[in-house]
Amino acid sequence: MTTRNASARAAGTARTADTARTRSVAVRTPGGLSVRIDRRSALVVLLLVVAALAAGVVLIGSGDYPMSPATVVATLFGNGTAAQEFIVEDLRLPRILVGLFVGAALGIGGAVFQSITRNPLGSPDVIGFGQGATVGALAVIVLFHGGSVAVAVGAVVGGLVTGAGVYLLAWRRGVHGFRLVLVGIGVAAMLTALNQYLITKADLVDATRAVLWMTGSLDGRGWTELWPLLALSIVLVPLTLGYGRPLRMLEMGDDAAYALGVPVERTRIVQMGAAVLLVAAATAAAGPISFVALSAPQLARRVTRAPGPNLGPSAVMGAVLLLVADWVATNAFGDRQLPVGVVTGVLGGCYLLWLLVTERKAGRI
Repeated sequence: MTTRNASARAAGTARTADTARTRSVAVRTPGGLSVRIDRRSALVVLLLVVAALAAGVVLIGSGDYPMSPATVVATLFGNGTAAQEFIVEDLRLPRILVGLFVGAALGIGGAVFQSITRNPLGSPDVIGFGQGATVGALAVIVLFHGGSVAVAVGAVVGGLVTGAGVYLLAWRRGVHGFRLVLVGIGVAAMLTALNQYLITKADLVDATRAVLWMTGSLDGRGWTELWPLLALSIVLVPLTLGYGRPLRMLEMGDDAAYALGVPVERTRIVQMGAAVLLVAAATAAAGPISFVALSAPQLARRVTRAPGPNLGPSAVMGAVLLLVADWVATNAFGDRQLPVGVVTGVLGGCYLLWLLVTERKAGRI
């Protein structure tokens, strides 16, 4: 009996290894490193990139001065009229690029925190980091009457301070995922109350400005908002992807990761710091856009059917979700255009209810 069981386990292991080899392909880098790429994940990323580019072209052509996709593409390659080049390159293109980078930053941030907490509810906008960035921005608006640059800096500082606070409060001989989620939810509740208090202390002009910013919108976003987000993304996205394999090992638990030689605390701190900065920068650029960080990693994992954090697919999925939501906000309600944060809030709330029901049926909550 023991021999048959051992043979069965060996056969199962062999089948799993064969399946993994069939699903992936090895690529050798110029430095001599061998990287194994999942074929389905690579195909999904490629299709999502095409979808994001197509959505961007459609959005650029939408508005009071509509243009066909062919006209938009021709203008982007320098074959449009002076009026078309002004509308596309100066007015609409930076707005779409901000949406792409904001969605990608939120997707990566959500994937990192869901992987660290090993919980699908471990999203930055659920465990308080989005609310912390909002507190920083509202403090600048209400207390100091700062401009757009100061508001962006306040959002980044607020997100970083909140991230450090949640990490320290959740620390107890390490950071357990479930404890991090509980502490984050409590901090989020307190920060939400603080945001409401700041609005009540503001005058009419500042309160109106604060409420508009809190809704989350891509309207009026231009090159000024894009460049800081782009600079941070160039630094932080490769750093996050570089720690993707150790992050995947962390999903098996700290003890297993230690046994595999993973520097657990360093990996966790680097990934959390990068994710908090990405989420704070995205919030500074477009306001607190809810539920993209929650839903993008889950949808990416379901589409790729691959284990691990799926950082690349999550980033592209976040960009697609935000651009599609922006198209719905600007075109699905006639002449009444909505901020994109309203649409993501409604759709994300429905997704959150479905996720809670699914997790409860599975016995995980």
